[in-house]
Amino acid sequence: MNIRFYNARILTMEKEMPLLEGELWVKDERIFYVGDGKEKESVFTESGMTCMIWDEEIDCQGNLLLPGFKDAHTHSGMTLLRSYADDLPLQAWLNEQVFPVEAKMTAEDIYHLTKLAVLEYLTSGITAVFDMYLTPESIGRACSETGMRCVQTGAVNNFSQSVELLEKWYQELNGNNPLLSFRLGFHAEYTCSTELMERVAALAAAYQAPVYTHLSETRGEVEGCVERHGMTPARFLDSLGMFDYGGGVYHGVWLTPEEMELFREKKVSVITNPASNLKLASGIAPVREFLEKGLNVAIGTDGPASNNCLDMFREMFLVSGLAKVREQDASAVDAREVLRMATVNGAEAMGLTEADVLAAGKLADLVMLDLHQPNMQPLNHIAKNIVYSGSKQNVKMTMIHGKIRYRDGKFNVGDDPEDIYAKANEIIGKIGGCR
Repeated sequence: MNIRFYNARILTMEKEMPLLEGELWVKDERIFYVGDGKEKESVFTESGMTCMIWDEEIDCQGNLLLPGFKDAHTHSGMTLLRSYADDLPLQAWLNEQVFPVEAKMTAEDIYHLTKLAVLEYLTSGITAVFDMYLTPESIGRACSETGMRCVQTGAVNNFSQSVELLEKWYQELNGNNPLLSFRLGFHAEYTCSTELMERVAALAAAYQAPVYTHLSETRGEVEGCVERHGMTPARFLDSLGMFDYGGGVYHGVWLTPEEMELFREKKVSVITNPASNLKLASGIAPVREFLEKGLNVAIGTDGPASNNCLDMFREMFLVSGLAKVREQDASAVDAREVLRMATVNGAEAMGLTEADVLAAGKLADLVMLDLHQPNMQPLNHIAKNIVYSGSKQNVKMTMIHGKIRYRDGKFNVGDDPEDIYAKANEIIGKIGGCR
């Protein structure tokens, strides 16, 4: 479809973060033009076109267009466990609540539960997710059908999945669907044997591919790794050659300055998950130090069992607010940097460099925020308004791959939302019942 957005404010998220007033044109799945709209004739001349026939023209009424948010760490199928496994420390939460329920979940269950997560992502302006969960084929099917861009990574551990499956998914889930891609990954050092992690590292070397994992989420995890291997998790994985081709780590709450330097050299992104880390009492990540060390820092919601909501506005506020408290410095981690983490940096961590900014030729993954709401007025500084006072109520529209999937409270995902809700409740009734 060809869609013209006009009378818009546009935050492209390019390096200097210019705020434009004008138009954005979408042709099929890509952005065709971004500008003030005054040079239409030259745009057509340069492209060899005489005009554009619009399928839809949308008057933005002064509202804001910006790149869609990238949820750089999540477990979509854990919508089943929202408000089910709460108020427990991480290891008890995992071993007593999460793992026993997950053992009963089927691929078809996860397919339906992922669709529920997609609805929530769309209402938060999220246009791409980095999903680590149990059944990549069914997750990919759910995202493809609902139009969500999804990068997946493996969750290999001693109890489920395998290196053979990881390689199979890497081969089969890349290059076949423009919305889907797959990265090598494993759950965590503390759930994997050394032999298993060595095999993942060997696979990364064979494909010269990045690897992703949970790492240094809690103090206990770090201490346990030192007891087992005589090294912290980051150092131990580096000794295996795990990050020789880059990658990313989720959480990184207890990384040392030396480990940060290592990750800068290895081009390893750190994905911070502040709400989950608070709820599980894991700690506050040293985000300012990550940035000072030159790391690519992105933001994830983590799963809806440990958060419990998939809301990037809450995550953005917490990233900045917690950094200020941790450092005892109200100037720590500027809101503009946080907005970059939620968009451009997330795209880099996920390998989505064609969906990072709003510019001609980039993928049309974007969100429209309603500025005609009291929490966004006055317009002293729009980027800071988004981080410090913005909320899901401001999301008027979410577009992915050139298609509007959510607008003014209505979904365009192929299914009736009420049917998705009913299926999720049917699954929880089958597996364990409500509390």
